[in-house]
Amino acid sequence: MTITLYGIANCDTVKKARNWLDAQATPYVFHDFKKSGIERTLIESWLRDVAWDVLLNRKGTTWRALPDEEKTAIVDAHSATDVMLASPSIIKRPVLRKDGRTHVGFSDQLYRQIFAIAAPS
Repeated sequence: MTITLYGIANCDTVKKARNWLDAQATPYVFHDFKKSGIERTLIESWLRDVAWDVLLNRKGTTWRALPDEEKTAIVDAHSATDVMLASPSIIKRPVLRKDGRTHVGFSDQLYRQIFAIAAPS
């Protein structure tokens, strides 16, 4: 089983996810898409599991910095993918790929569910 965590190294939520995985002694590969880049085919593979409007982070500074005409032009997976390729920071983080499935975001509860780990009593 290969686990890949995608994100940006200095993102606080990515740091929390990495710390969680490390605390569980779960081996994973980290792909910093700001440094290593991102490909259309990778985003398209994520979009098989996750809706484009979930993957597109509309709460961050990258979204707020987009001109209004660019924001309104994002109407489907193709246009969202184009924006994510142009500005990878607009991708909601982290993206976790495990067992051929894509998961977006981080919370202790979500990761416990993904990894089938019971919550402490």
